[in-house]
Parts: sequence; C-alpha cells; structure tokens
Amino acid sequence: MATDKADKVVAEKFDRVFAGFLDGIPSPMSKLVRVFTSSTFTDTTTERNSLMEEVYPALKEYCRETHGLDFQVVDMRWGVRDEATDDHMTTQLCMNEIGNCQRLSMGPSFVAFLCQKYGYRPLPSEILSTELDLLKKTLRDAREDVTLLETWYIEDANAVPSLCILQPISSILVNFNNKRIPKLQEQDASAWWETEGKMQKLLRKAARICYEKGRFTHEQMHNYFMSVTEREVINGILKAKHQKEHCLCYVRHINNINMNQLRSASRFVDIAQNQVDVEAQKLLSNLRDERVPSKLDVVNIKRFTIEWAGRDGIDVQFHADYLRQFCADFYKNITQMVDSAMEKHAKYRDRAFTEILQHLHNGQMVSSAFYGRDTELAIAQNYIRSSSNLPLVCYGENGCGKTSIIAMIATMLREWLCKERKCKPVVVLRFLGTSPESSSITQLLISVCDQIAYNYDPELRGQAPAELSKLFSHFKRMTMLATGDQPLVILFDSLDLLSKVDGAHELLWFPPTLPPNVKLVISTTPGASNIFKTMKRLVEVEEQYVQVPSLGQELALTVVSEWLKTAGRTLSQRQWELVTKALSKSTLPIFVKLVYATVRRWKSYSRAQDTLLSQSVHEAIHALFDRTESQHGKLLVSHALSYITAARSGISDSEVEDLISLDDKVLDDVYQYHLPPVRRIPPLLWSRIRADLPGYLSERAADGVIVLNWYHQQFREAAIERYFKNLNHLQMTHSSIADYFLGIWGGVPKPFQYTEMQKQRFGVVENEGLADRKVPKQPNMFHSKDGSEVRYNTRKLNELPYHLLRAGRHEELLSKCLFCFEFLHAKVRSFPLQAVLSDYEDATSLLTDNNTKKQLGLVADALRLSARHPYMLAFELVGRLLPLIAENDRVKMLL
Repeated sequence: MATDKADKVVAEKFDRVFAGFLDGIPSPMSKLVRVFTSSTFTDTTTERNSLMEEVYPALKEYCRETHGLDFQVVDMRWGVRDEATDDHMTTQLCMNEIGNCQRLSMGPSFVAFLCQKYGYRPLPSEILSTELDLLKKTLRDAREDVTLLETWYIEDANAVPSLCILQPISSILVNFNNKRIPKLQEQDASAWWETEGKMQKLLRKAARICYEKGRFTHEQMHNYFMSVTEREVINGILKAKHQKEHCLCYVRHINNINMNQLRSASRFVDIAQNQVDVEAQKLLSNLRDERVPSKLDVVNIKRFTIEWAGRDGIDVQFHADYLRQFCADFYKNITQMVDSAMEKHAKYRDRAFTEILQHLHNGQMVSSAFYGRDTELAIAQNYIRSSSNLPLVCYGENGCGKTSIIAMIATMLREWLCKERKCKPVVVLRFLGTSPESSSITQLLISVCDQIAYNYDPELRGQAPAELSKLFSHFKRMTMLATGDQPLVILFDSLDLLSKVDGAHELLWFPPTLPPNVKLVISTTPGASNIFKTMKRLVEVEEQYVQVPSLGQELALTVVSEWLKTAGRTLSQRQWELVTKALSKSTLPIFVKLVYATVRRWKSYSRAQDTLLSQSVHEAIHALFDRTESQHGKLLVSHALSYITAARSGISDSEVEDLISLDDKVLDDVYQYHLPPVRRIPPLLWSRIRADLPGYLSERAADGVIVLNWYHQQFREAAIERYFKNLNHLQMTHSSIADYFLGIWGGVPKPFQYTEMQKQRFGVVENEGLADRKVPKQPNMFHSKDGSEVRYNTRKLNELPYHLLRAGRHEELLSKCLFCFEFLHAKVRSFPLQAVLSDYEDATSLLTDNNTKKQLGLVADALRLSARHPYMLAFELVGRLLPLIAENDRVKMLL
C-alpha cells in the first residue's frame, strides 16, 4: 500500500514537471555529495590530514564511478593558519557553507568531530544596537570602562534594525595583515588577542548580569559564550531535518592528556590561565554528551578512545591502528549514506525530467525578484489569451530584463488562461544556453518534442528523428497536438545563445505561423547575431514585437529600495543621492543589480572614498572583479575565474579546487608563508571567492555534475577581456584544463619548485619537490566493482576535445579523441549524435590542414550514417571507412 502511495506521489510530480508548473515541484536531483566537516582548529589536524590524503580521493572515485556524482568536502580549517580573520566573517561563511551543503548534497551533508576541546569563541561580528546599549549600560552600572567596546563596535544605521559592527582588525591595528614584516605583524596579532580577551570578559560579564536580572533570555546570554564549533553543530545537526540521513558525529577521547606539556595539551583541550578552562569544558560536555545524542541516532555517532602518546599527543606511527579504523569507518559511513540517498532518488532519474526541472527552477529563481513591467506583461497577457497564430518576439539590449519577463510570463500564464475557461495548459520553458541540451537546436528540439509527447501522446516519446530536416518537420507536427482543453505555450529565452551549428540562427526550424491553441514567445538581442533580422522577415506583423526598455529611473530606484528592504538594509540620504546619480546613467536591470550588490555592503559610517558607484555595466563588472581580486589575491582570483570562463560547459567546484591545486603559480602565492601537509588549495579560499560573487555565477547541470558558469553574457565578455587579453594565458588555461581531463596527474606526484621565501623560512635545501595533488584519474569509462555496470566519464568526453583544440595541441586532439576509437565509442554511447559531430565541426572550422579537414569530414559523414545503430559503431565505421584507409592515414588510425 505504502509503495502504491509513493509511486502515485512520484507520478504526480512527473506530471507537474512535464506540464511546466513552476510551483509544487521537487528540488532538482543533486549531482553532488558535498560534506561540511566541523572541528576545532587544532584537535583533529592529524585525522583531517589523513582524510585529505587517503579517504577523500577514494570517496571522490567511489561517488564518480558508482553513481556518477561529484564529491566535495568543505573543511574550512584545513590549510588555514589563523583562526582570527581580519573581517570576522569566517563564522558567517561557515554557516552559509553548511546551508549550501544541506541544499545541494545527495546524502551526507555534515560531519562533526567532537572531542575534548570546545574551541575558539570569537566575539560576535555584529550585535543589535539596542542590545549593545543595554550591555554597555550594565557595565557602566558595574563601574566598568566601556571604551574598548566603543572603539571596536561602530553603529551601522543602514541595518534594519540597526547593528553595531565589529571593525576589521587592520582598520585599528594596521600591521595585523602585514606578513612582509613579521615582527610588526606579531606585535599587532598579540595586541588583538589581548584586546579580544578583554572585550570577551566585558561582554560575558554584562550578558550574565542581564540574564540574572531577567533582561536577557538564556539564548541571548549564551550567544556571548558560544564557540564556532557549537554554532556549526547547531546549524548542521540540531536544527537540521532528517539528521539520520545527512549527519554524522565522531567522538574521540584521549586518556591521560599530559598537562605538564601545556603547549601540546592546549591543542586538545581548552586552556585558560595555564589550566583547564572549566567553563568551556562544561559547555562542550552539554553539547557532545547531551544535546547531540538527543537528536542523532546512535548509529550516526562513532566513538574512539586512545592513549596520549609522546610529546604531541597523537602520533601517526603509534596511533596507526586507530587512524586506519577511523578512516575505514568514515569511508563506510559516507558511502552507505550516499548509496541509500541514491536509492531513494532512483525514481526521478529521467533525462528529460531532469532537464525540464532545471529550467523550471531557473524560472522560479528569476521571477522571484521581479518588480514592475506592467506594460510588457499586459501585452503578453493579451497575446496569450488571443486567437493570434503568430509568435510573440521580446527584444532589447543585453541585460535589459528579457529573461525576467519570460520567467514571469511562465509564472502568470496559467492564471491568465484559466481565468475565463477551464483548461490545463502545457508550458514548455527553456532558457537557451543554460544547459547542454538547450544549447544546440537539435538537442533542444528533441527535448521539447519529448516534453510535448509526454503530455499529449506518450507513445511518441523518444521518437524524434536525429536527421535535421525530419526533426524540424516532427517538431511542427508535435505542436499540432495541442487542444482547446490543453493549450500549448512554448517560451524560448535568449535565442542568440543557441549554437550556430545546424543553421540554428537561419531559423529554418522556427514556425512563423502556429497551429490553433499554440503560443510561442521568444526573446532575442538585436545585434548579438543575425537572428533578429531573419525574424523580421519571417514575422512581418509589427504588433508581434515587444521592445523591452530599461527600467526607467523611478522603477529602478523602487527595485533597489525593495531589494534592500528584503535584505534588512537601507541607505543614508547622501548614499541615496549617489544611487540616484548612478541610475541617471543607466537603468538596465543588470546594472541595477550591480548597483544594489554594491550599496548593500555600504555601512552608514562608510567613508566617501568607499562609496563610489560605476557609471556603466562594463565599469561595474570590472569594479566587482577589482574588489574580489584585492580582497582574495589577484593571482588566485584571476586563475580561478579564468578556468570558469575558458570551460566549454562550466566547471564544478571540485574541478576549480583541483585545477588550482595543480597550478603552482597560485600555490606559490598562497603558501608563501607556510608549507602545507598536502599540496592542495585550502577549500576556504575558493568558498570565500564564491561568497563574494553571489548571483553572478550560476549553478547548472552539465555532463552529470553541477557546474558553475557566468550567469550573464556580459560577465563572460568582461572576464574574457580582462583575463584573456594575454593570449598565452588563454592558451595555458586551455592546456591546464586539457591536462586535467587527460588525467596526467591523477595519482601521480607533480613536481614543483620551492620559492626563495620558503627556502629561507623553512630551511629547505632542495630546489624541487614532488607532491601528489590528490586529483582524480580520468578514464573514458568507469566500471562498477563487479564489472556489471559501465558509466561514462561525460565530463572528460565533453571538455577534452574543446580544450586540446584551443590549446593548440592538435596532434593529441586527433590521436586521443577524434581518431581514437575508444574515445569515440564512449562519446557516441553517452551523448546525442549532434554533440559528437560538433567536435568534428569545431575542429574543421579551426584547423588549417586541408588533408586533416577532409578526413574529419569522412568520419563525421560515417557517424551521421551510423546514427541509428550506436551499439554497432565498430561494424558501421569499418564498413563505411575501410575502403578509404589507403589514402587516409588518420582514418586508418581510427580503425
């Protein structure tokens, strides 16, 4: 009975998604296992290094080979040296990352290591102004000096309600970040720890008094005593849903901690005034022994007891058995959670379902921040409800808000259509260029025909022909299935982002007139391609064109004001004047969004030189890049964003981390001042960059994983202009990505040079070292352990030819991809034919050798003719190409 009910729920969800509803639909099925590991800064360093070296690479391999999932770990303390960060933002960043893991992860999302140390208890980075006033009054009544609090906490009236913000350390102790002069840096670091300690005492004393007098709740008071680790556990376990499926906790107890070696002991237990910090231990015990077990099933908590060893407490040799067992348990627990999550989601594994769902969620997201545009929506409403048999064309310059209007039409049209008559519209929504299946006309139409068939005649699913002219006719025939009770509305956003392959831009596929009960709304940018000109010839009625203007100053100001209100922010009078002035230059929605993103960060006390606004979209994007580079390091940011910009379909978070971990220029910069236990980029660094680019990098599904790509074309163009002016850097970027997908460094130590600074600081004698970067191997296909199942490495198969071609590595492109049977066979089995052919077309358009181009054409023609029998590719190719091998050396190599 329960199974029937579950099947019914699944069927209803499928029906809703295929009908194009934007509400009441499931979350997209994740392609990602993303686990946040929570620990104190020092007490599990050995364990976390073991995981980084041994377990994470194995889990990455398991997830990829068994389930086609990407595996990522967010360890915000690994590879990071200082607990205190200048801007006090690490705690908030950790909370955001926990939220990301819970939102994105398939199965496990949070692992806590709770041992005998409660950990770092930072000052709150912000306090409600009314609360701090009460605390300061309480302290004054107790004859305490509050000057320190008044120096370090400054009121920000732009927050609603207003907050007092803990100032960046270097704004007062100017050498706190000065790594070039270690002596001055040490002085300021030591001054900060002393200052922080004094402020903590004051705030805790005041909070305790306020609680005793009934002015504070226990929770308000506890906020001033809480460690970062407890805050993480509250969000990651105590407040989480379905903890049994997503959370794990490892508890390690060390017997006989040697308190005579305070320095070593302080890594494992909280020390205050040279003795155990009783207050911290009490808080830890309450969390570890009571609150976590009350929420987490006993099978989700693993306990270990070990003995103190030698001077350091934990010794890799002495504790080898424990570390081996710990790693084995960790691997087993995570894989079991992933397996059961995949089993639970197996019902939703349908390629068309996944594709449609992605576009519906995109529509949901885009329309959620929509304001105004009444004129354009009224025109759309009249069109949708009319008997017109012509398409409606929305046009306007890049960034004018066409995508938002398309998303809003998709959201509203059921209400419009069903107001006067009962009907069940089918909505086909595609944001073109946002997924591989919406980027080429062949794959787009096959996917759209599949969705239409599901709703009108399920027997026609999977029947779309691959041959172009037949596919175009099939698409037009499918639209004729619409009825008065079940009208069909097709929405295609950004026609210009379709690949030009197969004459997509000539619009031979486009229906200039529509059957009854069908509506087609598209958006395009005049000047971005020839599409608009061609469209004008196909649809000659002027009323069918809706120009989308920029917002206009009044609406733009309202939008910024509403967004600020939603974020709990406002601006001072002077700052509003600056916004008004900037919006007199441009009111394109993309510019308005960039203005909002800038002013949202402004404090009421921000100095004039820190409240400058750009005057154009182009300038604003470069200002954003400038700010991100100065905050996180020019080399790291420019290389990370180069990889994203150069990729064919985008790059996943773990691929960004892998590529940077192979990039010695960046690692030399990051590790100027210390030597890492594993030569990889600390995950915290990439997380911080991503957090500073919200809304500009979008997450999309491609090749079975979640990849990052620029949300808007203008960001891509600005990144190309900024980072690829130097053509050598462009070629090197493509070459690095090609090396990665060739698997050159998978399980192979990569050489690196020690820098002069490292040699001086750490007494390194050698010039060169070798380090395994823990990046994955890249076979063309993965086999399950028993060999019964084959899974294709679609990331490699899609990206590798593209990068070898653009890296100028043409011989490898030909021998390892285009004339390599193993590669070709894997690609034909795992991709639509058009995706395979586009590699040959791409190479033909960029290579100069005519003989090679001729042979590429021969293989492409043979593939077209073999399309019906991909499982018999070897026979088909031999039959068609064998007579040609005498004069075609490369074709011979393929066979």
